[in-house]
Amino acid sequence: MSTAQPRPAGQRALQSLNFFMADMQAGVGPFLGVFLLAHGWQSGWIGSVMSIGGVAGILVTAPAGAWVDSSRHKRRMVAICGVCSMLASGIILLSQSFWPVAISQVATAIAGAAIGPAVAGITLGLFRQAGFNRQNGINQAWNHAGNALGAGLSGWLGWQLGLPAVFALSVLFGLASIASVYCIPGKSIDDRAARGIGGRGGGDEVAVRGLSVLFNCRPLLILAACLALFHLGNAAMLPLYGLAVVSAGHGNPAVFVALTIVIAQATMVLTALVAMRMSEKKGMWLVMLISFAALPIRGVIAAGMAQSWGVFPVQILDGVGAGLQSVAVPTMVARIMNGTGRVNVAQGAVMTAQGLGAALSPALGGWLAQWNGYGPAFLILGAFAIGAVVLWTAFANELRPACSVEASGDSGTTVFHAELG
Repeated sequence: MSTAQPRPAGQRALQSLNFFMADMQAGVGPFLGVFLLAHGWQSGWIGSVMSIGGVAGILVTAPAGAWVDSSRHKRRMVAICGVCSMLASGIILLSQSFWPVAISQVATAIAGAAIGPAVAGITLGLFRQAGFNRQNGINQAWNHAGNALGAGLSGWLGWQLGLPAVFALSVLFGLASIASVYCIPGKSIDDRAARGIGGRGGGDEVAVRGLSVLFNCRPLLILAACLALFHLGNAAMLPLYGLAVVSAGHGNPAVFVALTIVIAQATMVLTALVAMRMSEKKGMWLVMLISFAALPIRGVIAAGMAQSWGVFPVQILDGVGAGLQSVAVPTMVARIMNGTGRVNVAQGAVMTAQGLGAALSPALGGWLAQWNGYGPAFLILGAFAIGAVVLWTAFANELRPACSVEASGDSGTTVFHAELG
């Protein structure tokens, strides 16, 4: 049983950072689709420009994780992400031509890819292994609450002032994120603990490896493959559902898209806290299985309810899947790589695989909808998660050690010695 630790300096600032940083992770998200639709774009091109940004995010994620492991300036990394996000919003407002929009999505993707390992590293450096799972759950609850508030404000501003006001709000959230991260005392972040080194010596000379971490550890590889399949189906679901309902003339575009986000994020606040409690008592294997199983059900419902009231079951299921994963995945990676000094490289490697699925998803979903209609597109996207369920179940015995309640602590030893070599 772990001993209760005093609250580290900067905990409230960390929670504030998680609250405001949503726009650094996803930019204006689904609002971009309806914004471009209003400027004459077709669903296939909207999906394609989003995928261009996704590819850029894939290329930078693992190097960003390596930077987090080796850097003593993690707060500066978060600030750079905020600047990139704000510049991206300005570019879209200035021009709705293909290449300026594509460049803005590249900037947003780079910021979104780098912010995850950076905040995970800061959290691990503040709370160590023993406190990471609980604080990560709290972080995610604050993050989803910020998403919900931001979406609600965006919907109201879009309704009252038009969609450009949504982009202005994104800039304000970026500024608040930068202010929050610099309220975390730099001396409170233990850079050795942040990269997964416990109490033993010889920490800073531990070799930092990139994508090879993913291929040398089977449990990490299985986790990454399941997440890639899940996000191949999941990433396009929300923007495509917004396009389906808006194209059918159901409601104001900004208000409807805001509602989809608020419902999902409000659900994620609850599921993040449930995942934190559930993982402490029963481990994370079942948490992840439930998250994967939610997507096929969501796809069936979305195919049959492409109208305004269908947003409630569709987005509640979105909140269940994403909310559970937001807590379980970073904790699993931190446990698998504990003691190696390569925690954030591994976080980046897993996010790269996840990002590959997410990057391909908008283009796949957009063209499926353009060729076959929205209903079949939702069914096909949902079916990809069935592969994740099968894979997760088939390799349950290899995954359970990293998912168990006992696989935590600050001993400095990794859960999987053999796979890391």
